Amino acid sequence: MTSSARVLSASTLIGDDVRNPQGEKLGTLKEIMLDTQAGEIAYGVLSFGGILGLGDKLFAVPWPALQLHPEEHGFVLNVPKERLENAPGFDKDHWPDFADPSFISTVRNFYDFPNETVR
Repeated sequence: MTSSARVLSASTLIGDDVRNPQGEKLGTLKEIMLDTQAGEIAYGVLSFGGILGLGDKLFAVPWPALQLHPEEHGFVLNVPKERLENAPGFDKDHWPDFADPSFISTVRNFYDFPNETVR
């Protein structure tokens, strides 16, 4: 990563593709969620499926699970596409409580970050 890519505005990342290591498109980064108490990024919200934004399923992905590739304007998430289809998700009109301990536990365990602090 170049020094110019170490600090980026959130708006430059929103809309970037998220792919798995096999190059399959998993979705698009829809939102970046901040832990305001810790002053860190907690989750990236991934939009997956649907057509023209209709029927999209949204997923909260622990930020450490997303590997930024700024030269490609995208991220890599090490999850098979089939597994992501079964990930805990939500729709755009019913966002979860990102501070709820059971939500945090479910999401962290799904992405194999059970002991990771929210960041």
